[in-house]
Amino acid sequence: MEQAPILTITLNPALDVTTGTRQVVPDIKLRCEAPRFDPGGGGINVSRAIRAMGGDSTALVALGGATGQRIAELLAETGVPLMTLPAPGETRQSLTVDDRTIRQQYRFVMPGPEWSADDVETALQAATGAAEPGALVVLSGSNPPGVPARFAAMLAERLRGTGARLVVDTSGEALAEVAAATDRRVEILRMDDEEAAGLAGHPLPFRADTAGFAASLVASGAAHGVIVARGRDGNIIATDQGIWHAEAARVQVVSKVGAGDSFLAGFTLGHARGWPVRDALGLAAAAASAAVQTPATELCRGEDVERLFAARVVTQMRGPS
Repeated sequence: MEQAPILTITLNPALDVTTGTRQVVPDIKLRCEAPRFDPGGGGINVSRAIRAMGGDSTALVALGGATGQRIAELLAETGVPLMTLPAPGETRQSLTVDDRTIRQQYRFVMPGPEWSADDVETALQAATGAAEPGALVVLSGSNPPGVPARFAAMLAERLRGTGARLVVDTSGEALAEVAAATDRRVEILRMDDEEAAGLAGHPLPFRADTAGFAASLVASGAAHGVIVARGRDGNIIATDQGIWHAEAARVQVVSKVGAGDSFLAGFTLGHARGWPVRDALGLAAAAASAAVQTPATELCRGEDVERLFAARVVTQMRGPS
């Protein structure tokens, strides 16, 4: 199926190590199961999920040291084309441990190496050079230490006039910087309901509240489209063309790891294929629901996405009065 080029960017990747133990308790040695290793980080996960859904993307990833080399090898096994830029230190690891007794999951995430201003400039140049005209450029995941919160805004400025369109899924100060923009340099901005409430400065308990807030960000110029994930209550997108809500499928949750990245992969892939907003949102919701059915960092499976997409429920909402 024809699609526009997709470039994902991961500044702070991680080697995801996943294991389980009978019970997580302090002060004793915990005998764990054989670990699973996956290449992780927002953009990497988006590229892996796009691959699982039959789409194509290129992953631009900052890698360093032996851990970075391991990630490159694991990505090669997935078939995702990789472009690398040098990280200023050893690539981080993250650890996920399942407590089999209480069926809870513990996630330990390391910070990653410290970046300098020169490292940031190298990344901006690499991303701009790799972005083809008409491409969707997906910036997803946390910023490494030393990378300014304005990085997404800086990248959007560099991409201006190239024909590439920027999709951003970030958090904290970096999210606030993008949300405060007034020139619509960003194509799509995604956040969860907690982050949306934090930006709004008050709770957003109902769908209409979320819809109104997302529409206000579009109107103020933060992005051409704003997506807010409401967990079990589904996902909402606001654009100039309208506001839509996609139901979250009722499925058994095995692990929530990677659900947000799978969602972003589904929406980006649908958007790259030129689908209407409601169908791209439906594919995104199907990918997220498929992802929670898989263990650890496996992300979504293509056959699950197809089944859930066929049963999608997407409705257009009334705009704010």
